[in-house]
Amino acid sequence: MAVGLSFYKSPLSEENRDEGRAEGVVLGILLLLAQAGFDVPDEARERITGCTDLDILNRWLLRAPTAATVEDVFAVG
Repeated sequence: MAVGLSFYKSPLSEENRDEGRAEGVVLGILLLLAQAGFDVPDEARERITGCTDLDILNRWLLRAPTAATVEDVFAVG
């Protein structure tokens, strides 16, 4: 039985892929902060895990390796 490819192009499928991408970036941020020796406070962890905007998450991911503090990850600018 063949499955039509239109399912994989549907808005729901794209939304599921975006959620998966966001979860992966969240994990990356938390792993980088842990590797740097940070104890991530609950408030910061909730802010990271609660974010679904890939642009913001990617910005935080790029900042995480060079952050002097956990709050530096969220710095504006």
